[in-house]
Amino acid sequence: MGSVALLVATLASAQGKPGISGDMVKIGVLTDMSGLYSDLSGPGSVVGAQMAIDEFGGKVLGKPIQMVSADHQNKADVAADRAREWFDREGVDLIVDVPNSGAAIAVSKVANEKHRVFIVTGAGSTRLTNEDCNPYTIHYTYDTYATGRTTGQAVVRRGGTSWFFITADYAFGHSLRDDTANAIKAAGGQVLGSVLHPLNAPDFSSYLLQAQASNAKVIGMANAGGDTINTIKTAAEFGINKKQTLAGLLVFISDIHALGLQATQGMFVASGFYWDMNDETRKFARAFQAKSGKMPTMVQAGTYSATLQYLKAVQALGTDDADAVRKKLGETSLNDAFVKNGQIRRDGRMVHDFYLFEVKAPSESKYPWDYYKLLTTLPGEEAFQPLAQSRCPLVTSH
Repeated sequence: MGSVALLVATLASAQGKPGISGDMVKIGVLTDMSGLYSDLSGPGSVVGAQMAIDEFGGKVLGKPIQMVSADHQNKADVAADRAREWFDREGVDLIVDVPNSGAAIAVSKVANEKHRVFIVTGAGSTRLTNEDCNPYTIHYTYDTYATGRTTGQAVVRRGGTSWFFITADYAFGHSLRDDTANAIKAAGGQVLGSVLHPLNAPDFSSYLLQAQASNAKVIGMANAGGDTINTIKTAAEFGINKKQTLAGLLVFISDIHALGLQATQGMFVASGFYWDMNDETRKFARAFQAKSGKMPTMVQAGTYSATLQYLKAVQALGTDDADAVRKKLGETSLNDAFVKNGQIRRDGRMVHDFYLFEVKAPSESKYPWDYYKLLTTLPGEEAFQPLAQSRCPLVTSH
């Protein structure tokens, strides 16, 4: 293996490619280590990236792979400053994760300026592959179009025809609300109203009372992480969930685990990954659980996959040159425990199958973390925004 890697590196050098910059490949996991998204990304994303590095034995092309991590505190300026420091002073070649769309958009702009690869595995706003797209940013795990479309259409078809949204007031929440509303209207439903709440809101009482007063059949939670958990808890305290249906538009298995099946049974969950799908996902997930104590979320599994595919591209090319790696990733069919036959488009969107699950009742769960029933598999071309509708300048200018 070592001699083959050396030969590839030598050939790359002979062809004029720059080889491995700084004599190592450096990967930065920029994430939320202590805030409302830390359960769904955070330390678990660090574990996922490390598992990918371990699959390479800690080296690629004979050069060491080093990982660094940092907490962006859910602040766009902190995220951008850290990304700039990593690129300028520490030789970081790839940044992954970055939950919080405001932070991800800020890092994306720095990656474009510095010509380094950024693979978004934690944030959801479709702005990343529309208005704010660039040649160095890949949106990998999910986006608000896929989650909103999958959940919105399914709920309307089951009788949830009128909606009220409780929305996190930043790029992600707005994008999730708007994409879901479009799916609801396309399916024949209607939106009766919406209310905004700040990120990491301390109290959801007033927002839920407005939702209750709307008499909508469905209260759509266009938020995530700790905000979604607190919305569901407060709704249960007021008994609102007995008269109106709660629809979590971005619910992670970590949320279900925190709330329990008694409170979440019957909810619809759209996701690009579930640990108990097949032998390959189970093998990966149990190895992840042995290191972290939990089953992986979609984001944490996506961070593993993105890191693994990046390293595979570097190995195949014999270089970590960002332009060459991005081109290679766009030409490759991606396959691992997270993704099957994934494709990265010109706008940076990684297209892959998406799933709609229903949360099991406590009586249906047979073993730990046995939470989901698979209802539907949506092919990637149906789940994600069609390239023909893209507002990405890389697409519209051609």
